[in-house]
Amino acid sequence: MADDKFCIAVIKGDGIGVDVSNAAIAVTDAARRRIGGFDLDYDELLAGAGYYRETGQDIAPGAEEAAGAADAILLGAIGLPDVRHPNGTEISPHLRLREMFQLYAGVRPIKAYPNAPQRLADPRAAGIDLVVLRESTEGLFYSAAVHDRSEIIGDDEVRDTLRITRATTEKLHDFAFRLAAKRKARGGRGRVTCVDKANVFHSMAFFRRIFDERAANFPNIEKSYNYVDAQALDLVRKPWEFDVLVMENMFGDILSDLGGGLVGGMGMASCAEIGDEHGLFQPAHGSAPDIMGQDKANPLAAILSAALMLDYLADRSGTQAPADAAKLIEDAVTAGFDAKRLRPMEFGGDQGTAAVTAELVTLVGETPLS
Repeated sequence: MADDKFCIAVIKGDGIGVDVSNAAIAVTDAARRRIGGFDLDYDELLAGAGYYRETGQDIAPGAEEAAGAADAILLGAIGLPDVRHPNGTEISPHLRLREMFQLYAGVRPIKAYPNAPQRLADPRAAGIDLVVLRESTEGLFYSAAVHDRSEIIGDDEVRDTLRITRATTEKLHDFAFRLAAKRKARGGRGRVTCVDKANVFHSMAFFRRIFDERAANFPNIEKSYNYVDAQALDLVRKPWEFDVLVMENMFGDILSDLGGGLVGGMGMASCAEIGDEHGLFQPAHGSAPDIMGQDKANPLAAILSAALMLDYLADRSGTQAPADAAKLIEDAVTAGFDAKRLRPMEFGGDQGTAAVTAELVTLVGETPLS
């Protein structure tokens, strides 16, 4: 990548993926214009269930290579309930991209915003600000149907493998501690919690052992442990006490959605999937075909995912301007909720996708730079 010019592969996908992708690009471009100092080129690639229905392929020829050549991948949403492979599984080329580019670090921020719905009555819930860090290439998803690794024994039994490797787990835990250090520098707690089931599974005991080994390299970051069932309880009982939670793939898939529910819903659930050489950014919600084309989708998860992308581009390139643009977007979202200027329909408000996007573009232009 050039120091100040970045190519973004855009896969809008299915359903509301198209609308929220367009919203993310509009707000990202507004922040880029306000900050200056860098440029973005968008390369739209075709993929998803709609494309599969038309062509029999889940991604356009050459699109995987184009995504790999880009500086980052921005994804809307993929999947339609009436489009399936012959074996009944979903169309999911994004899972293949995860493995192809080894996007092992799935970053799922969970943050409460003022005047957004809070599902917990405790006033401390207003301070929820944590990250679920989900390993995204191994764990139980190693056997996801798209990879065709299950052991199918006639019509009587199916066995799926949960895989934990040292190489990937070391990188994941290092990522967790570096992320906690970055958050600590911005005023956060600076704590990593290893979430596992080490009391039952050899694989999870191995995961925890590697956690302890890597923690020794980060003496200024606090470490702790929680079994995944206890962690689910604690995300309801005291989520404001946590900072970075690092865990296996399936555990992260479940707990990140629970966390999203605590702070309003999946319309706020941003996501980054990061590897050593590539990064993919997408809202964690689905394609919601029941509301596609109705201007009802909350685009904030996609917009906040684009902010994560800008932060990633800054880290990768050493260029500060994208990070400043990311912070501007995040500050504008906070300011918008604080002033009750962001009122998504998802939360019972009167703003559809276009209205939320337009208001946030205005806020990006008004929010003071810090």
